[in-house]
Order: sequence, then C-alpha cells, then structure tokens
Amino acid sequence: MIVVMRLGATAKEVGQVIKTIEEMGFKPHLSKGEERTVIGVIGNERKFDPGRLEVLPGVEKVIPILRPFKLASREFHPDDTIVNVCGVQIGGREAVVMAGPCAVEDREQLFEAAEAVKRHGARLLRGGAFKPRTSPYAFQGLGRKGLELLREARERTGLPVVTECLAVQDLPAIVEFADVIQIGARNMQNFNLLEEVGRVQKPVLLKRGMMSTLEELLMSAEYILSKGNMNVILCERGIRTFEKYTRNTLDVSAVPVLKRLSHLPVVVDPSHAAGEKYLVGTLARAGIAAGADGIIVEVHPHPEHALCDGAQALLPSDFQKMMEELRLIARAIGREVAPSPDAAAPAAPATATSSPHDLRAEG
Repeated sequence: MIVVMRLGATAKEVGQVIKTIEEMGFKPHLSKGEERTVIGVIGNERKFDPGRLEVLPGVEKVIPILRPFKLASREFHPDDTIVNVCGVQIGGREAVVMAGPCAVEDREQLFEAAEAVKRHGARLLRGGAFKPRTSPYAFQGLGRKGLELLREARERTGLPVVTECLAVQDLPAIVEFADVIQIGARNMQNFNLLEEVGRVQKPVLLKRGMMSTLEELLMSAEYILSKGNMNVILCERGIRTFEKYTRNTLDVSAVPVLKRLSHLPVVVDPSHAAGEKYLVGTLARAGIAAGADGIIVEVHPHPEHALCDGAQALLPSDFQKMMEELRLIARAIGREVAPSPDAAAPAAPATATSSPHDLRAEG
C-alpha cells in the first residue's frame, strides 16, 4: 500500500500517518517528491485496514501496490531517483561513464588505466579486488591489497571507486575503501548479502543475473531498499540465450522497461554482454540511445597481458573514440556525457575587429 498525502500536508500530519502505520504493526517508508509526499506501507497487506489511514488529516488516498516490488516501483516513488556518488549524479541529465580494468592486477596497470579513463571523461573508476571466476584456478583478484590500490588511484585521480563485493565477510572492507558497492550477476539473488548491503548507506550497483527476469532483478533491489538503503543503481549486463556469437545477449529493451516500472537509475554493461571488444562500443551506443543513465565498461592499458577478461577490454584509444561517439548520441536525445577534462576550449567567435581576410579564412 501507499498513502498519498494531500498537496501542502504538514509535517505534523505526515508524522501522525507514520505513527499510525507503526501502531498497526507495519513499516513506513517516506518518499518526498517535488509536489507530493508518499508513504509506503511495508508488511502483509492482507492484515491491513486502509480505513484507519484514510480518515487521518492530510491523507488524500490509500492505494494498493499490485506489483511485488513495492519500494522499487514507480507507484511508490513517481520521480526518478538520483544517486549521488561523491558529487556525481547518477540518474540525472548526465549519462555517467564508469570505466577501468576488470581486475586490479598491480599498481602500474591500475594507475595507467585510471589516468587514461579520467583523461577521456570517465566519472567513476571501476576495478575488481575480489573476482568471481568460473574456474577455481583462475585469477581471483588481489583482495584487500587491491582495495588499497583502488584507494590510491582515487586519491591520485579524484575518481570515485566502484568495486564488487562477493561475500558478507568482505563487506566491511568494501565499505571502508569503495564509493559504490557492486553486486555482480552471480550474487544478484544472494539474499543474505543483499540484506547486509541494505543496512549500509553506500550506493549499490546491482547487476542483473545472467538468467534472471526483470521482475527478479527488481525483487533483488527490493531486498536492499527494504533494509533502508535507497541508493540502488540497476545494471543490465546481458542475459544467457541460445545465441553463440556473443558471450551474452544485451537486453537493450530492459532499459526503457525498467525505467517505466521503477524510479531507480539504470546503467548498461556492454563489456560483459559482448565478451569481445569489437562489440563494446556498439552496445554502449545502443545503451545510451535507449535511455540508460550510464555505462560501466572495461578498459585496460595492455589487454593482451590482462589476467582477466582481456578479450573484452578496450584500449585507452578505443575508449576515447567510444566517449566521443557517446557524447554525440547523448546530445541527440537531450542528455550529455562528461567531456574530457583536458579537452580544448572551443575557439572564440570572430569579433568586429577581425579583418575580411581573417573572416574568409575562418569560413
């Protein structure tokens, strides 16, 4: 259920509704929009009597939420949620690009990648310290040492850090070192981990499982939201289908569907969908064109030597080209992608003192 307050409802009236919900044995969740205040009622709705709330001062109406994901739904929060990551707004006008290596391998590799993506306009640095791998013999990441290197890279470049948490026991270290906690596809339905992540006030990047429906993704987000952490970013990273020419199938339609169903921001991971770098730029462009609030992409200075997913990693020069293309697409749909920090300023327009010769040359 959601309780929609009247326009101009006072803080006292809102407080009385919250108190009554708690007295009824339910959990209230307050959502303030630009014009309206909405209070979500969380619990077993079969035991809920809407009449007790409908008669309270300031209440306009009580509406049942039919979808199983309550807090993630548009009904609960009609306005888009904007997740603030150290001043970077995810879910607003800017389509935010997060970039960096799949895994932190050593200081030189990480710093070279971090400086390259910063130079070409990335707003967040991604990098794995703990790596879930299909084979137990594959590189599993540097663990805490990798987190320490990510912190050094953040101090050096100013880029907030996104890194993956694999297990509840690793969460304290991730919270200490990272700015965004990534929950990978394999852990999308690790409900114990989701609940623990919901208890910390750090932004969470939640990736769709490789064989999960959109409703299952939103129900996983609900686990995090229900514990009080409303800073969730959804990520479409490709799903497993019968197609063999790509690693996964990027579900571009997931972007507008999720944005219709939910208020949470949505980003696209073209790297894990593609599996090969020649596809990454194309899928990134498709994601931005579909309305994604950002892209998370892998960049490695020497992918031929990468210890993890080198085939899908972009070279810094590839990343630069992709960013130039994304800026054009974003502009065409009324959005923007951050320019390169060292981009040359546009030439000043000709002044009235320019000579006819100068003007002809400029033309």
